[in-house]
Amino acid sequence: MKMKATLIAAAASTLMLVGCGKPAATTEETPTSENTASPDAAAPETSEPKRLSVFSWSEYIPQSVIDDFAAETGIKVSVENYASNEEMLAKLMAGGGAYDIIQPSEYVIEALVKEDALHPIDHAAIPNLKYIGPDFLNMPFDPGNKFSVPFMAGTVGIVVNTDLVKDEIRGYTDVFQEKFKGRIVVLDDAREIVSWAFETLDIPINEFTPENLEKAKPLLQKWLPLVRVYDSDSPKTSLINGDVALGVVWGGEGAKLLEENEKFKWVIPAEGSHLFVDSLAIPKTAKHPKNAELFMNYILRPEVSKRISDEFPYTNPNLAARKLLTPEQLSNPASFPSEEEMKSLQLFKDIGDQASQVDELVTTIKAQ
Repeated sequence: MKMKATLIAAAASTLMLVGCGKPAATTEETPTSENTASPDAAAPETSEPKRLSVFSWSEYIPQSVIDDFAAETGIKVSVENYASNEEMLAKLMAGGGAYDIIQPSEYVIEALVKEDALHPIDHAAIPNLKYIGPDFLNMPFDPGNKFSVPFMAGTVGIVVNTDLVKDEIRGYTDVFQEKFKGRIVVLDDAREIVSWAFETLDIPINEFTPENLEKAKPLLQKWLPLVRVYDSDSPKTSLINGDVALGVVWGGEGAKLLEENEKFKWVIPAEGSHLFVDSLAIPKTAKHPKNAELFMNYILRPEVSKRISDEFPYTNPNLAARKLLTPEQLSNPASFPSEEEMKSLQLFKDIGDQASQVDELVTTIKAQ
């Protein structure tokens, strides 16, 4: 869960954000789940060289999916991973021509659109977009889905090893207690961490003024020395190994833990959390944009999207894929929050140059 505002300035600083609110409806040419394309429609073949460079989050696209796409299309796929939106943005801005597909979160798409850094998507080449639920289309960061195709969504929550922690854990303040010092794993994401402090202090998560950062500072100075592990790649690992007893982690990581052992419990923080939406997008500098659209359409096949959920159980926006999931998968609270919980979640929004201040604050406190 995860540099910007004049994008280049942001890449030099960092690109975090926080958005808010629910998807607003518009009348622009927005794809809907009522699309009349035939089931599992195939995108047209491309005349581009059989190459595709994918830049994606770690632990997000199964290798078997990459291999099967390559076998079916003859396209040779290279994959590079990143652990944060900020890392992705910095590398993209340094040499974006190397990537045909990126996997930005909502606020990064917003920033990249502002900078005219994304290639428009040809919806005719992605007929399987019809499978995406209407709640995940036409969102504020990309009205009409002109530049992005939803991949997976999710939230950030608390995982508790109930064998090791007998207290009732309801929110951030229950996690960050002195008695749990050295027993906590959290995401290595400054924007995320500061948003938890903001939610605890009833500060709007998109209002990154110097005054609000100053208000959050004492709380972060109390919390961060208690943390044992910072890990955005695979925070579940230290929980599985028993190195820590509590974690503030991505929903998909929490879902894997719940699948692994019933001793793990998932909690949406009482103070609040947010909805992240990770999408597939094409940099304007991509050398193989048509191959990228072919890949997007392949990913949206229900059976393929279902396989991704099997391995990485985030909130799948593909309604046809959801029908292929088991009742156990659909009832996993870390994968699919309740309707009431979903209503309470907000989107991160581009905060521009303020991202560097957020990063500096957290980095300084960590070093103390």
